[in-house]
Amino acid sequence: MSLRELITDFLAQKRIAVIGVSRNPRDFSRQLFKTMQERGYDVIPVNPNATEIEGLPCYQNVQQIPGGADAALIMTPAEENDGIVNSCIDAAIDRIWFYRASGRGAVSSAALEICKQNGIDPIPGECPYMFLPEAGFPHNLHAWVHTTFSSRYR
Repeated sequence: MSLRELITDFLAQKRIAVIGVSRNPRDFSRQLFKTMQERGYDVIPVNPNATEIEGLPCYQNVQQIPGGADAALIMTPAEENDGIVNSCIDAAIDRIWFYRASGRGAVSSAALEICKQNGIDPIPGECPYMFLPEAGFPHNLHAWVHTTFSSRYR
């Protein structure tokens, strides 16, 4: 699948674990979490240091999510993600997006290799805001630039 197809498939899922969503209501991860809620996604907060996020129970890991999740958006530091990917695999989550706005974000070569070894085609970076319907400026401009001038999306 192309990167664009992986993104479309990921965003077609409605039950998404957001791993590493912050306890801080002003943090970018919280804003993205709330936006996804507003867009109709059943987002499930995962953060071992919180008991609730945005009025929802927060889970320490993806295995604790009742009924599981269809996909996982990983927003934790890259060095933590080998274990997180293994947890997703153990929880039968096979759609994984490693968040990145700049720098390497949540992307780690070791975590990507674990995905590959387990037959998972992850989304290795990018910000979901760029691909959410009605994301608005500057996200839609950012998406247009990326998808128009990068062969990664074809």
